[in-house]
Amino acid sequence: MDESLTAPVQIDFDFLPQVERGSGIQASVCYQCRKCSNGCPLTFAMDHPPDRILRFLLLGQADQALHSRTIWVCSSCETCTTRCPNEIDIAGLMDYLKQEACRRGIPDPRGNRTLAVHQCFLDQIRRRGRVHEGSFMNAYLLSHGVWWRKILAGTLIHDL
Repeated sequence: MDESLTAPVQIDFDFLPQVERGSGIQASVCYQCRKCSNGCPLTFAMDHPPDRILRFLLLGQADQALHSRTIWVCSSCETCTTRCPNEIDIAGLMDYLKQEACRRGIPDPRGNRTLAVHQCFLDQIRRRGRVHEGSFMNAYLLSHGVWWRKILAGTLIHDL
């Protein structure tokens, strides 16, 4: 039997009001029609579909939502937001949950550099008001040691 199905779940009923205040999005009006999940082009890569993330919020299961791979896989294409009959900005909620996971120091469960790319992307927005792809990639590669590893290994010339 799957251990995660029998493990006790931490309940935090203060999390949904915190999310609604912080994001300005009223998630509590979701009635679980699943239109968001049925339209999402990335559900194949998610551990929980978008409607389940909303359900976690409604049930006070903050840890389940914040440790989910779904919030990191979401590309903010806003298909879910467009399809929602209650006009919930689900893509905006996913962005807020990413930020909350960053604030709490919760890493991307896939163990890759999604968090690093996300932080570098937001830093570019803060500094310039927009993202210039060339400077974004340079900033990411320099700040996270990718270029230094390539320079030391002598393989940077292959990327030029």
